[in-house]
Amino acid sequence: MERNDRQSSGNAAQRERIASALRGFGPFGIIALLVIIFAGNPLSGVLVLVWAWASHTPWRDIGYIRPTSWLGSTVAGIVLGIALKFALKVVVMPLLGADPINHAYHYLVGNRAALPGILFAVIVGAGFSEETVFRGFMFERFRRLFGRSMMATTAIVLLTSTWFAVAHYPDQGIDGVKQAAFTGLVFGSIFAVTGRLWTVMVAHAAFDLTAVAIIYLDHESAIAHLFFK
Repeated sequence: MERNDRQSSGNAAQRERIASALRGFGPFGIIALLVIIFAGNPLSGVLVLVWAWASHTPWRDIGYIRPTSWLGSTVAGIVLGIALKFALKVVVMPLLGADPINHAYHYLVGNRAALPGILFAVIVGAGFSEETVFRGFMFERFRRLFGRSMMATTAIVLLTSTWFAVAHYPDQGIDGVKQAAFTGLVFGSIFAVTGRLWTVMVAHAAFDLTAVAIIYLDHESAIAHLFFK
């Protein structure tokens, strides 16, 4: 019995050492961070959850907190995502001189066969994974480095939004960077205030679903020129 107790205690101590290394910023922690960042969607989001479990990080620290109202938070996210997409498409992006056509995804016009794949990418890859990584995980990491003061939080919102924007350059170019910078600032600010991921996950998915619908129906140019001819 005593031997079993010692073995159990030793295993617990070993698990805590691993957890501590994952939470820290030594070689083990940095490698974990890099693996998560470069794994790609949706694997990156799944790896964040594995990291949180293995590092004994409380779920609330990465924004996984039950909403006060699932229905209310979901509706708020949907309305926010749709409104933000139209605000950017109709006003912000034209003012920034963006091309009204998103050429990276123009293949979706009338392309019913491509819908299942893009819907999976939008809901799981963007809504779940990108928010879990860029808001939940990266906020937790930067908060451990900079703290939770107002100045630190502002810096974290700016850093994560910039990182999020740059990540969109390879497939969407500079216009994708501009749009992602705005969405990153909005979603990052909401998460900084609420500490909850669900609404921004839903908003992100709704934003991208609206974008897919606009492209699929071939209404991009018409919507982009509603105010600015």
